[in-house]
Amino acid sequence: MVMTEKISINTSMRAFDRKHRRFYDEIPLEERKKFSTYLMMKYGANVEGIPELQEYYLRAHNERVNLHFYDIGRHPKLQWLLCTTVSPNMGSQRHFWLAPAQRRENRSTKFLEKLYPGMNNHEIELLAEINSTTQLKELARKMGWDEDRIKKEL
Repeated sequence: MVMTEKISINTSMRAFDRKHRRFYDEIPLEERKKFSTYLMMKYGANVEGIPELQEYYLRAHNERVNLHFYDIGRHPKLQWLLCTTVSPNMGSQRHFWLAPAQRRENRSTKFLEKLYPGMNNHEIELLAEINSTTQLKELARKMGWDEDRIKKEL
């Protein structure tokens, strides 16, 4: 089967769910340049449906695809074949994009980043969430900051 239409995400995800292993080979060369196995990875892990099915897709993706996806980055066909191992072959599912969490930047998080440069973004946001501005100002006073600097920074 030679494909003539442009490759849409829906077409790709149907092939993904049907475990259509030859799909990548059937994409015309000019369209293959636009085909993204990264999108297959991002969309493939998330499905609508019962919680057990959602959990299965996520776990299978983490175990089979995410683990070494970038190690085989120069081999998109192999990446596609890895992606096709995820589907339990239960028909087409509705896949969706799950965007990464947006980082909320405010004075508290900037203060905590300066205070704890070794912490990751999630830890900083958690600290900012569980501590009030009053508590953070008190911490700055204990660190020897003067009131002008506290007012300016927090």
